[in-house]
Amino acid sequence: MVIDEIRSEFAKLQDRLQKGPIFPNVTPEEIRNHLASRYSFCGPLDLQTIVADVEQMLANWQVQVTHPRYLGLFNPSVTLSSVIADVLVAFYNPQLASWRTSPAGNEIERFTLDWLASRFGFPQDAIANFTNGGAEANLSAVIAALTHAFPSYGDNGLASLMTAPVIYLSEEAHHSFSKIAHMTGLGRHALRIVATDAQLRMDPQDLARRVVEDRRRGLFPLMVVGTCGTTTAGVIDPLPELGSYCRQEGLWFHVDAAWGGAAIVSPQLRQHLAGIEAADSITCDAHKWFSVPMGCGMFFCRHPETLVQAFRADASYMPGRPTESARDPYTTTVQWSRRFVGLKLFLSLAQHGEAGYAAMIEQQTRMGHRMRECLIGSGWRMVNTTPLPVLCFTRDGLDVPRCLASMREQQIAWVSEARIGGEPVIRACISSFRTTEQDVLWVVDEMNRIFRQQVASPAVGKEC
Repeated sequence: MVIDEIRSEFAKLQDRLQKGPIFPNVTPEEIRNHLASRYSFCGPLDLQTIVADVEQMLANWQVQVTHPRYLGLFNPSVTLSSVIADVLVAFYNPQLASWRTSPAGNEIERFTLDWLASRFGFPQDAIANFTNGGAEANLSAVIAALTHAFPSYGDNGLASLMTAPVIYLSEEAHHSFSKIAHMTGLGRHALRIVATDAQLRMDPQDLARRVVEDRRRGLFPLMVVGTCGTTTAGVIDPLPELGSYCRQEGLWFHVDAAWGGAAIVSPQLRQHLAGIEAADSITCDAHKWFSVPMGCGMFFCRHPETLVQAFRADASYMPGRPTESARDPYTTTVQWSRRFVGLKLFLSLAQHGEAGYAAMIEQQTRMGHRMRECLIGSGWRMVNTTPLPVLCFTRDGLDVPRCLASMREQQIAWVSEARIGGEPVIRACISSFRTTEQDVLWVVDEMNRIFRQQVASPAVGKEC
């Protein structure tokens, strides 16, 4: 593989994207007509022409999440080393379901996950696996919790249980748990939405009240989900208190740290993750704050025997393990066929080192603090509190949807609308190591300009 060529093309692409539109102006019909007019699959086409066409579609017809002024959801710019990793994996196409099929790939993933598990404070015998994303990791946590609490669950299912399990989470928790409750057969009514405090953190007192109430009704409190970096407001739940309560009451404690978990490598930020070491399981997505391409989630579980029981499988056609320590991922994960997704995190960690990653994460955090200062200084009102670079803000007289539409039409930045306490607000997240102070200051200046125009011309129109 010629790394210099990939590096050169990567740099050219980043330069083009930075100069081009952040937000696409396209309809479904336009894309469908384009595809229908060029591709019938009736005969072969020139590969170079096809690739050029697809690259043009990607350049023009998607939100450019690697742009330094993409301040939206947790979709990061990506490191060069992680891109090279994806190319390598595509070349060799390793199958990581079993150890014997890909010894190198399996051991690289295990080595990488063991390193991060130690940062989270997990024991050496903990099992960790790469996943497609946070939803799969959260699903794994619920299955593990059910298996841990009900040994007969795996063979006899929920129908064999004498009582109905219940999961506790805040309204700020990730909505994947609603799907998971459906998929596992628990049902969405098994979810208990725990109240939050003024800072949108889960309220331990309300949690305790709901557990007592459910036990009185004959239900089985199963699991508490604490979030480390909520999607809307970047909130970190009170992990030490939640962990202590779960140990006391015999509940499975899962920490969804899909985005915020990466802060564990930062000397400045890891203090805010105190209590995560007490979790029974953790979700963390490398394709968020570890800045690698999509499809690189992680699931950590401190109970190896539980995970083995939860996902056990005995298939005669699968090659056997050479030693007891050589783990077959298909026996401890939701997946069977598995892509070598962990290489992109391994290569990126190896290139940048822990200190390099800490520097990238802390730089983004500084940009978040700088943006917060500028917003407050120019009259905006912050409505969330977090040490992480997620900002939710508004101001009196602001028409949030109209303001966001103007920002997108003028290609200023991609930010999103959120609702906190029923109030529509603007949400901006610094999730790119390419975002500079110049980007932040310019975006705030442009938002101030748009707001002034909006106040001066309150009638609904295309331009604020």
